[in-house]
Amino acid sequence: MRQGFSGFTGEDMNLTPLPNEFFTELLPMIDHLGELQITLYVFWALDQKEGNFRYLSYQEIAEDDQLLKFLHTPGLSPEDALQDALERAVSRGTLLRVSLSEGEEDEAYYFLNTPSGHAAVASIEAGRWSPSGEVDAPIRLSNERPNIFNLYEQNIGPLTPLIADSLRDAELEYPPDWIEEAFRIAVENNVRKWRYVEAVLEDWKRRGKDSQDDRSNSEKSRRRYIQGEFSDHLDT
Repeated sequence: MRQGFSGFTGEDMNLTPLPNEFFTELLPMIDHLGELQITLYVFWALDQKEGNFRYLSYQEIAEDDQLLKFLHTPGLSPEDALQDALERAVSRGTLLRVSLSEGEEDEAYYFLNTPSGHAAVASIEAGRWSPSGEVDAPIRLSNERPNIFNLYEQNIGPLTPLIADSLRDAELEYPPDWIEEAFRIAVENNVRKWRYVEAVLEDWKRRGKDSQDDRSNSEKSRRRYIQGEFSDHLDT
């Protein structure tokens, strides 16, 4: 039986503000439930905070058991579902993310993509402010690997919802260094098509990326990507 809702509390209930652009521009773009849920959650959670620079750390988001419960996604653990939803919101441009290395631990911080959010990120990069409050402590921005969405846009073209779903699936299935190398091979062979990149990844998974044949004959390996089974993807 579907769970029922008992109703809103009354005329004096607390309200969470949402900008007009959420309804006119952002909402029509969102095509994934988890992304919509995390977007609404961030608006609500940031509204509970005070200060010029409002942010959420990954740790405090992940510690919200109620959020993890309603972010449930078939086939994904609660933590993976959260990371997937956040990645979608960052890739969309709804959220800004900064990963800081302070001491031995890395922590990701999320800001809304607003003028104050950009100002906060600029202050962090300039070393003038830290979410931890240790303004004088050395802050080092971590060098994150380019994600698959950036690689696609830089080497192939604009994202579409269908391609974005395929990229997210690939990012969960293949190691980051495989993905980067597969894109590089596509560019070197002047085949800027996702289906080609995907075929290379599938081949590595099936045969083993560092198979004996490939190691012993690099030229033979290179030809495999422009001949034979891969030639089917050169014009698709």
